[in-house]
Amino acid sequence: MSETLKKPAEKLSLFHLTWPIFLEVFLFMLMGLADTFMLSAVSDDAVSGVGTANQYIHIAILILEVVGNGAAIVVSQYLGSRRYFEAAKISALAVTLNLCVGLAMSVVFILSSKHLMKMMNLQGAVLEHAQSYLIIVGGGIFLQAIINSLAAIIRVHGWTKQTMYVSLGMNIFHVAANYVLIFGNFGAPELGVQGAAISSVVSRLLAVFVFLWLLYQALEIKIKFEYYITFSKDYVKKILSIGIPSALEQILYQLCQIIFLYYVTYLGAEALAARQYANNISMFTYLFALAIGMGTSIITGRLVGSGEKEAAYKQLWFSVKAALIFTAVIATLVTIFRVPLMSLFTDNPEVIKFGASVLLLSLLLETGRTINITIINSLRASGDARFPVKIGFLSMVCMSVPLGYLLVFVFDLGLVGVWLAIAADEWTRAIIMLFRWKSRKWEHHALVSPSTDDKVEIELKETPALP
Repeated sequence: MSETLKKPAEKLSLFHLTWPIFLEVFLFMLMGLADTFMLSAVSDDAVSGVGTANQYIHIAILILEVVGNGAAIVVSQYLGSRRYFEAAKISALAVTLNLCVGLAMSVVFILSSKHLMKMMNLQGAVLEHAQSYLIIVGGGIFLQAIINSLAAIIRVHGWTKQTMYVSLGMNIFHVAANYVLIFGNFGAPELGVQGAAISSVVSRLLAVFVFLWLLYQALEIKIKFEYYITFSKDYVKKILSIGIPSALEQILYQLCQIIFLYYVTYLGAEALAARQYANNISMFTYLFALAIGMGTSIITGRLVGSGEKEAAYKQLWFSVKAALIFTAVIATLVTIFRVPLMSLFTDNPEVIKFGASVLLLSLLLETGRTINITIINSLRASGDARFPVKIGFLSMVCMSVPLGYLLVFVFDLGLVGVWLAIAADEWTRAIIMLFRWKSRKWEHHALVSPSTDDKVEIELKETPALP
């Protein structure tokens, strides 16, 4: 056992981490795109309703990432310092905490779905679609809570390929179930929006079982049952010190998106549908940035935990350049083929016109977003999680939301005004984050100190033998 604990921290390759994450995030996005694409055959109202309901689902998932991402970063630093027992205990605690939060959210969604949708100024058929979707998918959000914790912890152990395979299985099942339940094929009832929601929940349930199995394969120290029910104030404090600021920054972003969505509801049903279709296309533009950001954060956490801060500093700059090159290429292609891409979702000329007009801004928006995604992920992984949320509040809430109102309603730019306001926020934060990383102030926020061989052996003697 001592040989296992004393082995050097595994050196992780950005490429070998990133390509499975890329495919996993792509497949996750494909899951949402499958709903949108298939429901577009039902009606634009169905797409608008599901898109609006998903704003709340996205916020719920971000709240769940308080524990999931916080635990992943803490575990990553403990792995870098070779403290494997503590990494196992933190992993188990994270699963339990997130499950409790997820169950509470499920109850809220089931009881308050209609009220939440009316708050978004929805009416008629759009309201009915949104409410039915939110009750089912929101009611099953506790499954996503478990997935968030398990997947994040498995990834920081370097098992990104395995989590990608699970996402592949989820998507195959989800698309097949959508085909059966939305349109009533193979003798199944034609459920429309409800069918898409049921498909999402069942696919997540199946994924939970696979992720649980993977967790026990990935960890250096196997989790005992008592680890799930053992509360440690020190571990919780470290998880929340990273998780709360990380999630809060993302929640602020999503709340701003909801406000922008509220603006768009006053522009008409065509603009609302166009926004949803354009957002689905845009997600694939910054897909590689997400993968690079997540992969780099895993490496950063390990390097900071092992005290190799110079290597972490250089790794980030390489990652930013790689992400920017890919994003620029994809954004250019989206700009060129914006009309055909919109035509994949709808034949309504007004919807296509609105969507194409905002996709014209892809290169401007997505390059700024790419810098943010890459650097902010590594700042969190280093322990410097509070700075991005402070800047996010000033840039998103205090600048972009008022600017969006001005551009949409005063200067009458419509949907384009929303995209310009978001681009202004992304570039403001991107420039500040570049200077933050260059300042190297993040080096003082490490959660653990590097462990020596002697310290590891002492920990082994003080820890009960494993079965």
